[in-house]
Amino acid sequence: MTVEHHVKKLDLATGGRYRIEWAEQEMPVLRTIKKQFKETQPLKGLRISACLHVTTETANLMHALQLGGADIVLCASNPLSTQDDVAASLVANYEIPVYAIKGEDNNTYYEHIKAALDHKPHMTMDDGADLVSLLHKERRELLDGVLGGTEETTTGVIRLRAMAKEGAL
Repeated sequence: MTVEHHVKKLDLATGGRYRIEWAEQEMPVLRTIKKQFKETQPLKGLRISACLHVTTETANLMHALQLGGADIVLCASNPLSTQDDVAASLVANYEIPVYAIKGEDNNTYYEHIKAALDHKPHMTMDDGADLVSLLHKERRELLDGVLGGTEETTTGVIRLRAMAKEGAL
């Protein structure tokens, strides 16, 4: 199976897998959720587009959601925090589409967000509200299919409240 992606180099995947597995050992609650999700599949049939820091911790969250039955796409919310080996591993070892390259330029950053929205999400996971902002500004045709979303930061919540006040949400 070929997984759509835009990462630095897929040959970084082995190192990323080791780091993801190491991080999992420090995440006992998420390990428990993974086990339960794998058995119950509570997210089966849902498409989730996430715009988050691409790190070992996020990789374990994405894997948990995938085990829960979700169809996931991940792009970077902050290109400076992207771990290229983790991004490669999510594609190569977990078959999760990832659009993230450490240090990517602004144009690439927004192309990656657009790729995540091309997934036609039922749910969004955002850090900074760039994904949701673009959804409401440029991809309004997708809104009817969106059930809800999460925002990770105070800055993102402030942006969303401003959009709501302006009638843009």
